[in-house]
Amino acid sequence: DWEERKLGELSQDTFGGGTPKTSVTEYWNGEIPWIQSSDLSSDHLFGVLPKKHITENAVKNSATKLIPKNSIAIVTRVGVGKLAFMPYEFTSSQDFLSLSNLQVDCNFGMYSIYKMLQRELNNIQGTSIKGITKADLLDKEVIIPVEFEEQQRIGSFFKQLDDTIALHQRKLDLLKEQ
Repeated sequence: DWEERKLGELSQDTFGGGTPKTSVTEYWNGEIPWIQSSDLSSDHLFGVLPKKHITENAVKNSATKLIPKNSIAIVTRVGVGKLAFMPYEFTSSQDFLSLSNLQVDCNFGMYSIYKMLQRELNNIQGTSIKGITKADLLDKEVIIPVEFEEQQRIGSFFKQLDDTIALHQRKLDLLKEQ
């Protein structure tokens, strides 16, 4: 059996983001990963490598928050539609909404949200998208299997497909170089 669920029901917690003042040098070059929209790719849902890191002082003195590992980061402003699974603790800019303490298999959740966002973006094709509000995003619906094991099997299958495609793409890129 499958059921429609609102995106907000797929996690226990949600987090927004924030940008520490760039003029305060002691906030930057720390140990805590800080992601921005440009760190994500439209077609890669895993393996984000943050370009910037911040300090604990930056987290304490800005709007950014430390987001638990195994969360889904979704771009809601510049670059709407990009998302990534984050297997480690991180912080983000204000362009993100992150879903934490997931109530769905992480792989299945990623692919379901990705597909829903692609559908939404196609429905409003031709207009420039400025962003989506937290409330609107959390109100969007996805269809998921009731059984967690079925979510895991489907999520693993799509992850394996993604990994295979990525491997073949790397091989193709190497062949083109030669």
